[in-house]
Amino acid sequence: MPQTAPYGSWRSPITSDLIVGEQIEFEQIEVEGQDIYWIELHPQEGGRYVIVHRTPDGRISDLTPPPYNARSAVHEYGGRAFAVYQDTLYFSNYNDHRIYRQTIGEAPVPLTAPGPLYYADMVVDPHRLRLHCVLEDHSRGDEEPVNSLISVDLVSGEIAQTLADGNDFYTSPRLSPDGSKLAFVTWNHPDMPWDRAELWVGHFDGNGALGDLQQVAGDGEEAVLQPEWAPDGSLVFVSDRSDWWNLYRWDGEQAEPLLEMPAEFGRPQWLLGRPSYGFTDAEHIAAAYVANGVWHFGLLDTASKSLTEIETPFSEYWWPRPLPGGEQVVFIGGSPTAATAIALLDLQSGEHSILRRNFRLDLDPGYLSSPQPIEFPTADGQTAHGLYYPPHNQAFQAPTDQLPPLIVRIHGGPTSAVKHELNLEFQFWTSRGFALLNMDYRGSTGYGRPYRQSLYGQWGVAEVQDCIHGARYLVERRLADPQRLIIAGKSAGGYTTLQALTTDETFKAGASRYGVSDLTALTQQTHKFEVHYLEKLVGPYPQRQDLYRQRSPLHHSERLSSPVIFFQGLEDKVVPPEQSARMAQALREKGVPVAYVTFEGEGHKFRRAENLKRALENELYFYSRVFGFELADPVEPVEIDNL
Repeated sequence: MPQTAPYGSWRSPITSDLIVGEQIEFEQIEVEGQDIYWIELHPQEGGRYVIVHRTPDGRISDLTPPPYNARSAVHEYGGRAFAVYQDTLYFSNYNDHRIYRQTIGEAPVPLTAPGPLYYADMVVDPHRLRLHCVLEDHSRGDEEPVNSLISVDLVSGEIAQTLADGNDFYTSPRLSPDGSKLAFVTWNHPDMPWDRAELWVGHFDGNGALGDLQQVAGDGEEAVLQPEWAPDGSLVFVSDRSDWWNLYRWDGEQAEPLLEMPAEFGRPQWLLGRPSYGFTDAEHIAAAYVANGVWHFGLLDTASKSLTEIETPFSEYWWPRPLPGGEQVVFIGGSPTAATAIALLDLQSGEHSILRRNFRLDLDPGYLSSPQPIEFPTADGQTAHGLYYPPHNQAFQAPTDQLPPLIVRIHGGPTSAVKHELNLEFQFWTSRGFALLNMDYRGSTGYGRPYRQSLYGQWGVAEVQDCIHGARYLVERRLADPQRLIIAGKSAGGYTTLQALTTDETFKAGASRYGVSDLTALTQQTHKFEVHYLEKLVGPYPQRQDLYRQRSPLHHSERLSSPVIFFQGLEDKVVPPEQSARMAQALREKGVPVAYVTFEGEGHKFRRAENLKRALENELYFYSRVFGFELADPVEPVEIDNL
């Protein structure tokens, strides 16, 4: 018989130590022959990114030893930090931003010289003994860094050629099968890569320079991403020219759709790389795609243009990479009921094997909450989406006269999307008696270009309305306590949190992780990749300074009366610490209960185990004090002013 206890005070085996103790994150998969390589984020090693190798006989080992950190800093968010050819790795080392070469079984050695140059998105060119990659040059001090595509000589480590420059951004250099051509994606301010991006192809001359450039796609309002060369020499890419990120093929003269459907075969390119498809042979593509917010996996026949869905237990797919022979594909797979995994799928039988889990889950399923997709009406006659997690713990039940506190969780971006995978941090809350709504508000990806762009000009308004309507939707169904509604988010989600608390009284508390409080200051402080993003989300600057001030929570802190806890990395270059510090001080002076927690050495994401633990426990402690419930177990307290 379950024990009766108030919501929020249930004892749970899903502790902060469990969450940060062994949990890792996966990123970037590469295949070379039958060998498989991927990156793991190890919070227990200070947030170090490690390249891992699996041999054909199943042996798994870490390749990059401490202190090497296989992470790129291009665009600040990085991505695609290594390439592999035969038995040699080439990786970007975050500690000094140099490219290192590592032969399997040996120690890494530096390839490029020291300096303020960042590298990413590398591809080995064995025909010319060069490494083609994205370069971000930070040598100009306070001036904006310069991006280009370059070739690095694999013997000397020197920059042998500048392949393409003059535009603001370059990504995705992809070498044709015969080595004669290079495809790449480029775009310019004020666009983001999901607004408008062009696909180009150039031909190498005898000296390794890239010439005879031809634009393949990207005219008008079209965002192109993920170019990949087919075995027959045609070029496949993803374009949203139909309002959906669908697959297209270019034969050297014209591009045609491989499949037209209301689904997305790609994600916003916040990080470099992250493909959603790969060729199993000349006529078949293994692809992940999202329809109405839900991910699927299938095999596309490029001759008949037909897609066959493959049923798997996964609901999230990242980095699918086919193995030679076309019978198997490896990918990062997630589901709501099992730990995220590196999985190997047999395309014929549909059977899969697990190569690695991101944590060991020795929990009774009776402690896990199953997410439920919901959609609900919001402002302007529109519809918003989300995943609702009910409070659940097999050992506890709440008094019959109580409703649970609700956390409305806001993803970042704001072009990101909720993930249909097991999230122990969410289960940390639901197993203690909290309900949780993970929002896919207007502006999220997975519902087509119009939905993604419906936030343009309305950031700080539309998504706030969606969060409010989502909370009220659950209150009306007696699934949440209207007096204990919480809103919480990271980055752009932190901004939405502060904006919701400033413009409406629905939410009674909030938590902001590295959130924006002053839009005007952000335009002057943030990094190159996003410096013009607000022109899309809010309006042109400085012409609409009034809007920037109107939608900045810092300038309207007198309207905010609900308690807030702030978490901030002191090395954050995307949302500088001043954004949180000034907002916390304003609330402190106003007499609003507030806590401000900072982390040395952390940037625009917390990666160290001890900091992840502290943030989680501080947030729980904060809610317990604000709403007056006892905690089942002691957690690290946090100083709360004005309470």
